[in-house]
Amino acid sequence: MRKSRITQDKVAYLYILPLIIFSTLLLYYCIFFTFYSSFTDWNGISSQMNFVGLKNYIKLFQDPYFYISLKNNLIFFACTVFIQAALGLFIASLLKYKMPLHNVYKTIFFLPIAMATAIITAIFRIILDPNMGALNTMLRTIGLDFLAQAWLGDKHFALMSIIVVNIFQWMGFSMIFYYAGLLSIPNDVYESAKLDGAGYWRTLFSITIPMLNGTTSVLIILGIVGSLKTFDIVKLLTNSGPGRATLFLNTYLYEKAFTNFDAGSAAAIGVCILILAISMSVIQLKLSKEN
Repeated sequence: MRKSRITQDKVAYLYILPLIIFSTLLLYYCIFFTFYSSFTDWNGISSQMNFVGLKNYIKLFQDPYFYISLKNNLIFFACTVFIQAALGLFIASLLKYKMPLHNVYKTIFFLPIAMATAIITAIFRIILDPNMGALNTMLRTIGLDFLAQAWLGDKHFALMSIIVVNIFQWMGFSMIFYYAGLLSIPNDVYESAKLDGAGYWRTLFSITIPMLNGTTSVLIILGIVGSLKTFDIVKLLTNSGPGRATLFLNTYLYEKAFTNFDAGSAAAIGVCILILAISMSVIQLKLSKEN
């Protein structure tokens, strides 16, 4: 019986062996190759790759544009993750009470996630157009002309505009996560709190949020990875402009690799992104365990 069990385990490993091989070749080879490339002067096209040591990293840490892109990524992460989480929790808590048409509202809030980023950005480029855009037109109609701005063309508002668009697209993701988490909390807990005289806010901060700590931790980790992977929404909305106001790590990596043909420096940026993502995720996991 035991021998048969061992045989079955070996057969099970054979089933997942192709996936392991494929993942190793595709994922880990790419990571290794990127790491190796960051120590060379490779241009991304030729087969010649001369070892230059830490030259790419030294050049990168002396580059002011790298720090601009890093700052923009951190601001983007801080704003999008926590605002999306707060809005998602608020909407999920409303939908939990089975309000009329709650399934329709869930679909409406989740719909932007199912839409391609190219469609979302195309819609918002029209909405945020400084001359004929719906937002500025509305502001002028109600007599608030002084609030009308070149939302994507002004360096003071471009990053904020990208943040708003990203929140619009991914807020439903947080909402679905929190909605599932709220359904897992027993109603007896809320009934006991109500009998003890706890109001809405006391219940929220003493019961709901602590019991959703695992969900929040997952959303923050996904937010860390997502913010550091941000590329398409920036490329399609502002192309890292105006000037370098919306330069992100991935758009700077793209520029280094495919505009300047400096694949070595681009690989160094990629390694920094990987290290940053792992470090921030580990910190978040440790903080969530302490709580």
